[in-house]
Amino acid sequence: MTPPTSCTDAPADGTTLTVAPGPTPAAAEPARPVTPATGGVLVLVGMLLVALNLRAAVTSLGALLDEIRTGLGLSGTMAGLVTTLPTIAFAGLGALTPWLVRRWPAARVLVLAMVALAVGQVLRVVTDSAAVFVLTSALALSGIAIANILLPMLVKQHFPHRTGLVTGAYTMSLTMGTTVAAASAVPVAHAFGSWRVGLGVWAGLAAVAVLPWVPLALRAQAARRAANSAAVAAAPARVRPARTRLGWAMAVYFGAQSLSGYAIMGWLAQLFRDAGYAPEAAGLLLAGVTALGVPVALLMPALAGRLGTLRPLVLSLTGFSTVAYLGLAVAPHGYALLWVLLLALGQGAFPLILTTIGLRARTAEGTVALSAFAQSTGYLIAALGPLLVGILYEVTGGWTAPIGFLLAALGMQTAAGLVIARPRYIEDELLAGDGQEEAGVGLPATACSTVG
Repeated sequence: MTPPTSCTDAPADGTTLTVAPGPTPAAAEPARPVTPATGGVLVLVGMLLVALNLRAAVTSLGALLDEIRTGLGLSGTMAGLVTTLPTIAFAGLGALTPWLVRRWPAARVLVLAMVALAVGQVLRVVTDSAAVFVLTSALALSGIAIANILLPMLVKQHFPHRTGLVTGAYTMSLTMGTTVAAASAVPVAHAFGSWRVGLGVWAGLAAVAVLPWVPLALRAQAARRAANSAAVAAAPARVRPARTRLGWAMAVYFGAQSLSGYAIMGWLAQLFRDAGYAPEAAGLLLAGVTALGVPVALLMPALAGRLGTLRPLVLSLTGFSTVAYLGLAVAPHGYALLWVLLLALGQGAFPLILTTIGLRARTAEGTVALSAFAQSTGYLIAALGPLLVGILYEVTGGWTAPIGFLLAALGMQTAAGLVIARPRYIEDELLAGDGQEEAGVGLPATACSTVG
């Protein structure tokens, strides 16, 4: 029997098509887009507030690491474990996020995530136990892990025609939160005479981020109940990035840039302290990396969306980071501001990969699947960064070996970046790889498919 063939002109709104196998051809119609039961402005405000929190709990710890080590009696290796904890939490819990959003509205999941972040940050600063500090830090970081995955999906779902602009806005918000936390953690701690205040004050910011999502969660839950039967009937097949070359390249690029990013957040202030800077100055230099990264975070998504290939951006970012690492190894004190500037430019790899997640998927389902896979797998790779930097620092007593390790990671990042530079889509690679074995996967708007 001749396999049925379905071929339909591209819908004007870019919606995907689904094809079901069967002995007779069936009219394939575009899936009707579900209008979110949320206000666009309130969603955007909520996303920006969530983004402010996504690194504050991490960089404030990096700025106060020496005080925390003394206060809790942490060894260098244990301090490395603490700075590695974000990547471990992000990898493990980030992978669960697609499962969560299949069962509950994203707004409801974000409420729980921000509550966990606020509570965890409070609990970790009221203990004298290193073990309890680690566990409560993991609770706080679980909220960040979930939000990390959800934000690219929310951009695709609510702002599909403004992906670059909205990604740039929330990445800039994330960078601003990172900067303020790094710059003010030490002064706040000194003003109140305790590192606990400098670390715990950011719980208030997480509590504020809950507020927009409460009404959004209530409205989304009501909309989901009303449309539950229709949603089940039209539920798309899962997108599995692990089956594609693009998915793995995205994960490696995300992992390598995160490895370097978290090593910098966890240890750069200590490097500048060792080079002769006062703790306050070292914290400000760390904050400078993120502060100078604010315009990069805003511009990078726009550039990525306009270029036909990401190759020039990938290679430029590699060049900036390479010079910065070599400078930190040779002259960390004399040219500190130059190295901070170059590090900030090199860290543009983060907004680049966040934007690329949205650019390499056609649907919200594809975006959340690619986001979860790239980030959870990437953070497993990134977990090596702060830990190995801490071990190498303790064993060698200097920064040459840790910086050499970061240069090697940068080489891996560049290789993966060149793979993801060419425009393509995760859904298309799955169709090509499976030979149309799975029905229900979103097809390109202009594609014809033969289903066996």
